[in-house]
Amino acid sequence: MEEQPVVREEEREVSRRELWQFSTAVAVPALLSTAPAAEAKGPLRPGPEIYQSIGVEPVINCRGTFTIIGASIELPEVRAAMDAAALHYVQLDELAAAVGQRLAELTGAEWGMVSAGCAAGLKHVTAACVAGGNPEKLLRIPDLRGLDKTEVVIPRSSRTVYDHAIRNIGVTVITVETMEELERALSGRTAMIYLTAGGATESGPMSLENVARVARPQGIPILVDAAAEVLTIPNVHLQRGATVVAYSGGKAICGPQCAGLLLGRKDLLQSAWQASSPHHGPGRDNKVGREETMGMVAAVEAWVKRDHKAEWAKWLSYLDTISRSVTRVAGVTAEVREPKGLSNRSPALQISWDPAQLHLTGEELAETVARTKPRIALGAGGQGMGGLDRSRDAAAPGAGERTSITVTAWMMQPGDDRVVADRLYALLAEKRSPKGAAAPPAAQLTGRWDVTVEFFSSRSEHSWWLEQEGNRLQGSHKGEFSVRDAFGTIEGAEVRLQSTERTPGDQIPFTFAGKVTGETLAGTVYMGEYLTAKFTARRHGYPAQRPSIQIPGGPPLAN
Repeated sequence: MEEQPVVREEEREVSRRELWQFSTAVAVPALLSTAPAAEAKGPLRPGPEIYQSIGVEPVINCRGTFTIIGASIELPEVRAAMDAAALHYVQLDELAAAVGQRLAELTGAEWGMVSAGCAAGLKHVTAACVAGGNPEKLLRIPDLRGLDKTEVVIPRSSRTVYDHAIRNIGVTVITVETMEELERALSGRTAMIYLTAGGATESGPMSLENVARVARPQGIPILVDAAAEVLTIPNVHLQRGATVVAYSGGKAICGPQCAGLLLGRKDLLQSAWQASSPHHGPGRDNKVGREETMGMVAAVEAWVKRDHKAEWAKWLSYLDTISRSVTRVAGVTAEVREPKGLSNRSPALQISWDPAQLHLTGEELAETVARTKPRIALGAGGQGMGGLDRSRDAAAPGAGERTSITVTAWMMQPGDDRVVADRLYALLAEKRSPKGAAAPPAAQLTGRWDVTVEFFSSRSEHSWWLEQEGNRLQGSHKGEFSVRDAFGTIEGAEVRLQSTERTPGDQIPFTFAGKVTGETLAGTVYMGEYLTAKFTARRHGYPAQRPSIQIPGGPPLAN
């Protein structure tokens, strides 16, 4: 068996969690309906054009293992195992026991479990730490009144959008920033400590080893979320002190998209299985079938046999094809980056140019190839492999600035490299005229605005306080729960305004794109992964009656 990659403290790689940390420019995303649709729409035709048969155009994945575009392609061994498993019935508790043992033999961990995705695995482990395998406690979740283990401690660096899976159990999350705070937070109520792999978990004051030294004497489990990492055998996180480590089955391991892999302490994973479907309780909604279970085992068996060095060489050859093509365009450069860490472990090609020379930014190019055939998903504007590319990509670039796109190789399929190379060359070589000056504003928007946002099945009342200087807008946006800074532009009657709602681990971008008519502004709100809404804004009307204000000479004589 080929030696698996191990982490070195001097090496860094960004986890899937940090992919959400990049900043966004005030740009209007395309509506979902603008994606190219196939000509035929139904009936379903299984085969090479199964998606086109119902009007959906597939995507070439040069972005990585993002769930929104399917993450990875299952290995042939995985599909064969799933097809075979689907032809027979089996008792699922017996299957879980056999799979747990087999995964232990393959990985060197004490036990293994297959869940319905990595996030479901996080949920089941949290339930196991809260209930301890006691079904009377399990069935009370998420009402934890009367239970003794009700808190989960998470360093701020590990707070992400994915810890919703943990909070779904009803626990109280205690966020800490230092080892001193972590030690003070631990008590008899602590169910577990949750860490995301990479970054601060690898080294520094709050490394996994340091956390384990504090947690182990108190018997507090540590769950490490390594969703987008490659699988290490023996497992580096378990060696460093983790109790359980969770992986996405449908990312680097190329197993079933709907499967997760949990490795670690046997008794805790047996409690996690008890908290999982087919058993009733809080985990019944996270069902993993016999097909995904056996497909996950097949993926791990394939992992220990795969020629990882040959895969890396293949990915580099894809990037070489693309690099040689795009660098034929004057002023375009390309650089291969080869990360050494475990998360999102793939070579990536950064393609850069002067936007003032080509009259094109990386974000514009990425948007074009995402919305027109052949569709290609790639990174731009700091959205490269793991966020490594943070080169400037300004809407109105100045001298010396570079813009870029990033092609990530590891989920590309044979032949994709030639398609991508030709497509990117054609677009980069296209002659474009310089962008004209922004149209003068058709309205003065300074002041307060009352904004009604129409979501899919509800409405919400928001407010803007805006200042306008020429074409530029700035001010505040009050949403449902908070007030945040807002920035934007007005060109002619077209208005763009953006703010971001941020909470621990989460962020929601609000990008308003609309047209002003008189004292009314209406259009669409783009909310990233939360899709779109409609909005109407009207200038706030103050009361016509303005009462006089009398300043009292002292405290009131009566209320």
